[in-house]
Order: sequence, then structure tokens, then C-alpha cells
Amino acid sequence: MNNLKEAIKQAEHIVFLTGAGVSVPSGIPDYRSKNGLYAGMSSPEYMLSHTCLVREPEKFYQFVTENMYYPDAVPNTIHRKMAEIEADKNVTVITQNIDGLHEKAGSKKVVNFHGSLYHCYCQKCGRSVSASDYLQSDIHADCGGVVRPDVVLYEEAISASAIDQSLAAIREADLIVIVGTSFRVSPFCNLTDYRNKKARIFAVNKERISLPYPFEMIENDAVKVFAEI
Repeated sequence: MNNLKEAIKQAEHIVFLTGAGVSVPSGIPDYRSKNGLYAGMSSPEYMLSHTCLVREPEKFYQFVTENMYYPDAVPNTIHRKMAEIEADKNVTVITQNIDGLHEKAGSKKVVNFHGSLYHCYCQKCGRSVSASDYLQSDIHADCGGVVRPDVVLYEEAISASAIDQSLAAIREADLIVIVGTSFRVSPFCNLTDYRNKKARIFAVNKERISLPYPFEMIENDAVKVFAEI
């Protein structure tokens, strides 16, 4: 932990790559653990697919609104410390999470790699719709179109903007910290292929992860680690 603390102190451009494990302490379940969102569910990937949205929008809407939204969740120590570090350093957070907690904590430079549940829009007229309105109905009051959250579903591509912003930050970073993710989901896990080869890399995760290049592993609870930074 002291090594990470010192590395943050010395770094000028930091990228945090965050996954579901960062939001679990805020009460938001991950996806595939024994207590995760998918536990005990049949075909959850279908429920979160573009096909389901198009063919069975009612079923999609019910699944998403009943299982994905945690509007009362608050940022935890990890989110808050990353935001605090941004006050003194050039920091970009690139997150797989779609819960908006990094922004709630005060982080300004956040790339929502898989989109955000709190950005919704009408598929008919293209206008933005508040998440609170979407949680009341998926039918747009203005035009009757079907509203959806701006998240990347199965069968959909990552936005070009998210990829471009991520690569620009990764190339500039002299410190990359991977937090709360097994770092196996592509293309997120491929981002570090484009890093500055002089960048120092840390991973903070409860389970050891494997990477094809030198890095420093902190096998511990990320909340404890960031509480000491």
C-alpha cells in the first residue's frame, strides 16, 4: 500500500480503471459472484441485450428498473478518494460501472465506458429523458417513443467517443491503477495495451489478477487500501 501511496504522490497523470468491485461497498451488487445480479437468474444476458430491448421492451424495462437502479446508493471511500486525488493531480477515471457514483463523489473526468443508467433518451425523437422519469415509464410523454438508458447492451458496440477518450488518457498516464475488476472483459481489458510503456501499473483487487506485463498487485479490499491513501 505504501508503494501505491508513493506512486500517486509522484505521478502527474493518473488513470483509474474501475469495475464492479468498486461499487459493491455502496450496496450495488456485481454481476457474476454468488450474490451478484445474475445469481439464480436464467438468461440474464438476454434480458440485457439489444434483441430483448427491441423484441420485448416491456420485459427489458421490468428487468432493468427492478434490478439495475440503486438511486439511493452513495459513493464509498474508493470513489471519494479518487475524487480527492483529482484536486491535486490530472486524473481520469475510466469505469465499467453504469451507476454514476464516480460523478456523485465529485470526479470531473469520468469516462463511462459502458454508458450510464442515469443518461436516458427516447429512441424515437432522440431527446434526453431524466432517469427519474424513466423509472416511472419507458414511454416518452412528448412523442410516445420508447425510452432507454444510454448503456451498452449485449450485441451493442462501445461508443467511439468512450474509446477515444480512454485511449487518450491511457497514452498520457504515467500511473495506471486497476481497481475492483478481474480485468478480463474485452475491450476494457485491452486498454492498457496502448499505455505509455514507462507507466507504472498497480492492481487493487480481492482476488489476484493476471496481466501479460509487469505490474504491482495489491490483493486486498480496495476500501481498506484507499482509506490509507
